[in-house]
Amino acid sequence: MKETTELSLKGREIAGKKVAGLRSQGLVVGVVYGKGFPATKVQSEYLPTERALEAVGYHSPIALEIDGKKQLAMVKNVEIDAVTQKIMNVEFHAISADDVVVAETPIVVTGFEQSEANKIHLTLLQVLENIEIKAKPSDLPENLEVDGSQMADITSELTVGDINLPKGVKFADAEIEMAQVVATVYDAAADAAAQEAADKAADAAAANASAVPAAETPAETPKE
Repeated sequence: MKETTELSLKGREIAGKKVAGLRSQGLVVGVVYGKGFPATKVQSEYLPTERALEAVGYHSPIALEIDGKKQLAMVKNVEIDAVTQKIMNVEFHAISADDVVVAETPIVVTGFEQSEANKIHLTLLQVLENIEIKAKPSDLPENLEVDGSQMADITSELTVGDINLPKGVKFADAEIEMAQVVATVYDAAADAAAQEAADKAADAAAANASAVPAAETPAETPKE
């Protein structure tokens, strides 16, 4: 596991609509809470906060320093402004080193370049990008690996059961379906050719339909 990311925070008194003033000063507002840890309003510098959140996501612990006091935490929620895409608010869940915590962790397919499927020009399609695991903070991996080197043909697939779980790590859902698909392969060239043929057939059908003359309206019979 990589070195724990650190972030310095300061306690804040300002709340409600007045936090807009803090944001205009380049600060991010947030809150830290957890079992045995009183909810604490905090603020931090924008760029260090952005870098720290990019590093830890929702899957790695973060070492907070709140007014000089150290506290281990996990990122619980990040509020992003829909227009500016800037960080508005961050919720941190305070934990201890002995806690077993749940984290949403990225899945990485490794070794596909060496597979027979790749040699016959099949394309990898990963359909499950993340999965929840549980472990002590020190055991949380940066990502989970699944070996794609054994994928051989168009029928090949990787499942949750193929994921390599490090020591001390379990799936958060004890009843997770091990046959759930993580990745498959497809023939991009064949799919493109089939789509092109379908498009040509549709164009031909449309052209034929437009070439058929419209039925003439019978002349009105004069009344006697």
